[in-house]
Amino acid sequence: MKKEAVLLVSLCLCVFTLAGCTQKAAQTDTPAQVTEKETTETETKVTEITVFAAASMTETLDMIVKDYEKKNPGVTVTCNYDSSGTLKTQIEEGAECDIFISAAQKQMDQLDITSGSEKNPDSLDFIDHDTRIDLLENKVVLAVPDDNPKGINSYDDMVKGLKEKNILLAMGNEDVPVGQYTQKILEFFGLDEGALASDGLITYGSNVKEVTTQVKEGAVDCGIIYSTDAFSAKLESVDTATAEMCGQVIYPAAILKGAKDPGAAKDFLDFLKGQESSGYFESVGFTVIR
Repeated sequence: MKKEAVLLVSLCLCVFTLAGCTQKAAQTDTPAQVTEKETTETETKVTEITVFAAASMTETLDMIVKDYEKKNPGVTVTCNYDSSGTLKTQIEEGAECDIFISAAQKQMDQLDITSGSEKNPDSLDFIDHDTRIDLLENKVVLAVPDDNPKGINSYDDMVKGLKEKNILLAMGNEDVPVGQYTQKILEFFGLDEGALASDGLITYGSNVKEVTTQVKEGAVDCGIIYSTDAFSAKLESVDTATAEMCGQVIYPAAILKGAKDPGAAKDFLDFLKGQESSGYFESVGFTVIR
Protein backbone atom coordinates (compact mmCIF):
# COMPACT_ATOMS: atom_id res chain seq x y z
CA MET A 1 0.00 0.00 0.00
CA LYS A 2 2.82 2.39 0.86
CA LYS A 3 4.36 1.90 -2.59
CA GLU A 4 1.00 2.52 -4.27
CA ALA A 5 0.48 5.72 -2.22
CA VAL A 6 3.94 7.02 -3.09
CA LEU A 7 3.32 6.22 -6.77
CA LEU A 8 -0.03 8.06 -6.69
CA VAL A 9 1.51 11.17 -5.11
CA SER A 10 4.34 11.21 -7.67
CA LEU A 11 1.85 10.87 -10.51
CA CYS A 12 -0.18 13.82 -9.21
CA LEU A 13 2.94 15.98 -8.91
CA CYS A 14 3.89 15.20 -12.51
CA VAL A 15 0.39 16.13 -13.73
CA PHE A 16 0.46 19.48 -11.89
CA THR A 17 3.98 20.26 -13.11
CA LEU A 18 3.06 19.43 -16.72
CA ALA A 19 -0.08 21.58 -16.50
CA GLY A 20 1.96 24.49 -15.14
CA CYS A 21 4.53 24.20 -17.92
CA THR A 22 1.78 24.00 -20.53
CA GLN A 23 0.09 27.14 -19.15
CA LYS A 24 3.41 29.00 -19.05
CA ALA A 25 4.19 27.97 -22.62
CA ALA A 26 0.74 29.17 -23.71
CA GLN A 27 1.35 32.56 -22.06
CA THR A 28 4.79 33.12 -23.60
CA ASP A 29 4.91 34.77 -27.05
CA THR A 30 7.00 33.16 -29.72
CA PRO A 31 9.79 35.26 -31.30
CA ALA A 32 7.57 35.73 -34.37
CA GLN A 33 4.71 37.02 -32.20
CA VAL A 34 7.02 39.43 -30.38
CA THR A 35 8.29 40.82 -33.69
CA GLU A 36 4.72 41.18 -34.95
CA LYS A 37 3.74 43.05 -31.79
CA GLU A 38 6.69 45.45 -32.06
CA THR A 39 5.94 46.08 -35.74
CA THR A 40 2.28 46.81 -34.98
CA GLU A 41 3.21 49.24 -32.21
CA THR A 42 5.65 51.00 -34.54
CA GLU A 43 3.07 51.22 -37.31
CA THR A 44 0.45 52.74 -35.03
CA LYS A 45 2.79 55.45 -33.74
CA VAL A 46 2.09 58.48 -35.95
CA THR A 47 3.83 61.85 -35.70
CA GLU A 48 1.63 64.80 -36.69
CA ILE A 49 2.94 68.18 -37.82
CA THR A 50 0.56 71.10 -38.34
CA VAL A 51 1.67 73.87 -40.68
CA PHE A 52 -0.03 77.25 -41.07
CA ALA A 53 1.02 78.66 -44.45
CA ALA A 54 0.16 81.60 -46.67
CA ALA A 55 -2.53 80.75 -49.24
CA SER A 56 -0.12 81.47 -52.09
CA MET A 57 1.86 78.36 -51.12
CA THR A 58 -1.07 75.94 -51.45
CA GLU A 59 -0.24 74.01 -54.63
CA THR A 60 3.52 73.92 -54.06
CA LEU A 61 3.45 72.97 -50.39
CA ASP A 62 0.90 70.22 -51.06
CA MET A 63 3.38 68.59 -53.48
CA ILE A 64 6.23 68.92 -50.99
CA VAL A 65 4.15 67.40 -48.18
CA LYS A 66 3.33 64.34 -50.31
CA ASP A 67 7.03 63.88 -51.04
CA TYR A 68 7.98 64.29 -47.38
CA GLU A 69 5.35 61.85 -46.10
CA LYS A 70 6.44 59.28 -48.68
CA LYS A 71 10.03 59.56 -47.44
CA ASN A 72 8.98 59.56 -43.78
CA PRO A 73 6.43 56.80 -43.05
CA GLY A 74 4.53 57.44 -39.84
CA VAL A 75 4.64 61.22 -40.23
CA THR A 76 1.52 63.16 -41.20
CA VAL A 77 1.74 66.83 -42.19
CA THR A 78 -1.48 68.85 -42.12
CA CYS A 79 -1.54 72.28 -43.76
CA ASN A 80 -3.91 75.14 -43.01
CA TYR A 81 -3.87 77.76 -45.79
CA ASP A 82 -5.24 81.29 -45.56
CA SER A 83 -4.10 84.90 -45.56
CA SER A 84 -1.15 85.48 -43.23
CA GLY A 85 -3.23 87.92 -41.19
CA THR A 86 -5.96 85.35 -40.60
CA LEU A 87 -3.42 82.67 -39.69
CA LYS A 88 -1.68 85.03 -37.27
CA THR A 89 -5.01 85.70 -35.54
CA GLN A 90 -5.79 81.98 -35.31
CA ILE A 91 -2.41 81.32 -33.69
CA GLU A 92 -2.95 84.20 -31.28
CA GLU A 93 -6.33 82.72 -30.31
CA GLY A 94 -4.77 79.36 -29.47
CA ALA A 95 -5.08 77.30 -32.65
CA GLU A 96 -2.85 74.22 -32.71
CA CYS A 97 0.13 74.98 -34.95
CA ASP A 98 3.73 73.77 -35.14
CA ILE A 99 5.15 75.83 -38.03
CA PHE A 100 4.06 79.23 -39.35
CA ILE A 101 5.00 80.44 -42.85
CA SER A 102 3.89 83.99 -43.60
CA ALA A 103 3.81 85.86 -46.90
CA ALA A 104 5.28 88.94 -45.20
CA GLN A 105 7.50 89.82 -42.28
CA LYS A 106 4.76 91.89 -40.61
CA GLN A 107 2.63 88.97 -39.39
CA MET A 108 5.67 87.00 -38.23
CA ASP A 109 7.02 90.05 -36.38
CA GLN A 110 3.70 90.41 -34.57
CA LEU A 111 4.20 86.95 -33.03
CA ASP A 112 7.93 87.38 -32.29
CA ILE A 113 8.74 88.90 -28.90
CA THR A 114 12.22 89.83 -30.12
CA SER A 115 10.80 92.11 -32.84
CA GLY A 116 10.38 94.98 -30.42
CA SER A 117 7.38 97.04 -29.33
CA GLU A 118 7.10 98.94 -32.61
CA LYS A 119 6.54 95.80 -34.68
CA ASN A 120 4.97 93.75 -31.88
CA PRO A 121 2.98 96.28 -29.80
CA ASP A 122 1.03 93.53 -27.99
CA SER A 123 4.25 91.78 -26.90
CA LEU A 124 3.06 88.45 -28.32
CA ASP A 125 5.50 85.60 -27.73
CA PHE A 126 4.46 82.66 -29.91
CA ILE A 127 7.42 81.72 -32.12
CA ASP A 128 10.83 80.30 -31.34
CA HIS A 129 13.00 83.09 -32.71
CA ASP A 130 16.05 80.83 -32.97
CA THR A 131 14.23 78.78 -35.64
CA ARG A 132 13.07 81.78 -37.68
CA ILE A 133 14.35 81.91 -41.25
CA ASP A 134 13.66 83.78 -44.48
CA LEU A 135 12.53 80.89 -46.67
CA LEU A 136 11.32 82.31 -49.99
CA GLU A 137 10.91 85.39 -52.13
CA ASN A 138 7.95 86.03 -54.41
CA LYS A 139 7.02 88.75 -56.89
CA VAL A 140 3.91 90.94 -57.06
CA VAL A 141 2.46 90.96 -60.56
CA LEU A 142 -0.38 92.52 -62.51
CA ALA A 143 -2.49 89.72 -63.96
CA VAL A 144 -5.27 89.91 -66.54
CA PRO A 145 -8.06 87.57 -67.69
CA ASP A 146 -7.42 85.32 -70.69
CA ASP A 147 -9.03 87.68 -73.19
CA ASN A 148 -7.63 90.87 -71.56
CA PRO A 149 -10.66 92.91 -72.69
CA LYS A 150 -9.22 96.30 -71.71
CA GLY A 151 -5.82 95.67 -73.26
CA ILE A 152 -3.93 96.23 -69.99
CA ASN A 153 -0.25 95.47 -70.52
CA SER A 154 1.50 97.28 -67.67
CA TYR A 155 1.06 99.00 -64.33
CA ASP A 156 1.02 102.27 -66.27
CA ASP A 157 -2.01 101.00 -68.20
CA MET A 158 -3.66 100.10 -64.90
CA VAL A 159 -3.02 103.58 -63.51
CA LYS A 160 -4.38 105.20 -66.66
CA GLY A 161 -7.53 103.08 -66.55
CA LEU A 162 -8.15 103.83 -62.88
CA LYS A 163 -7.69 107.56 -63.43
CA GLU A 164 -10.10 107.45 -66.37
CA LYS A 165 -12.47 105.31 -64.26
CA ASN A 166 -12.97 102.68 -66.94
CA ILE A 167 -11.44 99.53 -65.40
CA LEU A 168 -12.12 97.30 -62.38
CA LEU A 169 -9.16 96.20 -60.25
CA ALA A 170 -9.09 93.28 -57.79
CA MET A 171 -6.80 93.47 -54.76
CA GLY A 172 -6.41 91.91 -51.32
CA ASN A 173 -7.89 93.33 -48.13
CA GLU A 174 -5.71 95.59 -46.01
CA ASP A 175 -4.95 92.80 -43.52
CA VAL A 176 -3.70 90.51 -46.30
CA PRO A 177 -0.02 90.76 -47.34
CA VAL A 178 -0.84 90.94 -51.07
CA GLY A 179 -3.29 93.72 -50.23
CA GLN A 180 -0.64 95.56 -48.26
CA TYR A 181 1.80 95.28 -51.17
CA THR A 182 -0.94 96.59 -53.49
CA GLN A 183 -1.55 99.58 -51.22
CA LYS A 184 2.13 100.46 -51.54
CA ILE A 185 1.87 100.21 -55.34
CA LEU A 186 -1.14 102.52 -55.41
CA GLU A 187 0.68 104.99 -53.15
CA PHE A 188 3.73 104.78 -55.40
CA PHE A 189 1.60 105.94 -58.33
CA GLY A 190 -0.14 108.61 -56.26
CA LEU A 191 -3.54 106.90 -56.33
CA ASP A 192 -6.12 107.28 -53.55
CA GLU A 193 -7.38 103.79 -52.68
CA GLY A 194 -10.35 105.08 -50.70
CA ALA A 195 -11.54 107.30 -53.55
CA LEU A 196 -11.11 104.51 -56.09
CA ALA A 197 -13.08 102.10 -53.91
CA SER A 198 -15.85 104.70 -53.45
CA ASP A 199 -16.04 105.06 -57.21
CA GLY A 200 -16.53 101.30 -57.54
CA LEU A 201 -13.20 100.75 -59.29
CA ILE A 202 -11.79 98.23 -56.77
CA THR A 203 -13.03 94.86 -55.53
CA TYR A 204 -11.41 92.99 -52.63
CA GLY A 205 -10.44 89.44 -51.67
CA SER A 206 -9.83 88.02 -48.20
CA ASN A 207 -6.73 86.24 -49.49
CA VAL A 208 -4.70 86.06 -52.69
CA LYS A 209 -6.64 83.04 -53.96
CA GLU A 210 -9.87 85.04 -53.95
CA VAL A 211 -8.23 87.83 -55.94
CA THR A 212 -6.81 85.28 -58.37
CA THR A 213 -10.24 83.70 -58.85
CA GLN A 214 -11.80 87.07 -59.71
CA VAL A 215 -9.21 87.58 -62.43
CA LYS A 216 -9.48 84.00 -63.69
CA GLU A 217 -13.26 84.23 -64.00
CA GLY A 218 -13.08 87.58 -65.80
CA ALA A 219 -15.04 89.33 -63.07
CA VAL A 220 -12.46 92.14 -63.13
CA ASP A 221 -10.20 93.69 -65.75
CA CYS A 222 -7.01 93.07 -63.79
CA GLY A 223 -5.74 92.03 -60.39
CA ILE A 224 -2.59 92.34 -58.33
CA ILE A 225 -1.43 88.93 -57.12
CA TYR A 226 1.78 86.91 -56.69
CA SER A 227 3.63 85.53 -59.68
CA THR A 228 3.28 82.01 -58.25
CA ASP A 229 -0.51 82.31 -58.11
CA ALA A 230 -0.59 83.60 -61.68
CA PHE A 231 1.49 80.58 -62.68
CA SER A 232 -0.76 78.09 -60.85
CA ALA A 233 -3.92 79.64 -62.30
CA LYS A 234 -2.39 79.88 -65.80
CA LEU A 235 -2.96 83.63 -65.90
CA GLU A 236 -0.92 86.08 -67.91
CA SER A 237 1.31 88.39 -65.85
CA VAL A 238 1.68 91.60 -67.83
CA ASP A 239 3.97 93.44 -65.39
CA THR A 240 6.03 92.86 -62.25
CA ALA A 241 6.32 95.34 -59.38
CA THR A 242 9.81 96.48 -58.47
CA ALA A 243 11.20 96.63 -54.93
CA GLU A 244 10.90 100.42 -55.17
CA MET A 245 7.16 100.08 -55.74
CA CYS A 246 6.27 97.69 -52.90
CA GLY A 247 9.43 96.36 -51.25
CA GLN A 248 10.65 92.77 -51.29
CA VAL A 249 8.13 89.97 -50.86
CA ILE A 250 9.81 87.72 -48.31
CA TYR A 251 8.25 84.60 -46.75
CA PRO A 252 9.59 83.97 -43.23
CA ALA A 253 9.07 80.64 -41.47
CA ALA A 254 9.43 79.61 -37.83
CA ILE A 255 8.56 76.88 -35.35
CA LEU A 256 6.11 77.86 -32.64
CA LYS A 257 7.04 77.67 -28.98
CA GLY A 258 3.99 75.49 -28.38
CA ALA A 259 4.92 72.93 -31.05
CA LYS A 260 3.83 69.39 -30.08
CA ASP A 261 7.08 67.84 -31.31
CA PRO A 262 9.77 70.51 -31.92
CA GLY A 263 12.18 67.88 -33.25
CA ALA A 264 9.74 66.69 -35.91
CA ALA A 265 8.85 70.29 -36.79
CA LYS A 266 12.55 71.12 -37.23
CA ASP A 267 13.02 68.11 -39.49
CA PHE A 268 10.21 69.27 -41.77
CA LEU A 269 11.46 72.87 -41.77
CA ASP A 270 14.92 71.57 -42.73
CA PHE A 271 13.27 69.61 -45.56
CA LEU A 272 11.65 72.83 -46.82
CA LYS A 273 15.11 74.37 -47.05
CA GLY A 274 16.58 71.33 -48.82
CA GLN A 275 17.37 70.74 -52.47
CA GLU A 276 14.28 68.67 -53.27
CA SER A 277 11.87 71.26 -51.90
CA SER A 278 13.80 74.05 -53.59
CA GLY A 279 13.11 72.37 -56.92
CA TYR A 280 9.36 72.43 -56.26
CA PHE A 281 9.41 76.07 -55.14
CA GLU A 282 11.48 77.28 -58.07
CA SER A 283 9.34 75.40 -60.59
CA VAL A 284 6.35 77.65 -59.84
CA GLY A 285 8.25 80.94 -59.61
CA PHE A 286 9.44 81.25 -56.02
CA THR A 287 13.03 82.25 -55.36
CA VAL A 288 14.61 80.17 -52.61
CA ILE A 289 16.62 82.24 -50.12
CA ARG A 290 19.84 80.40 -49.34
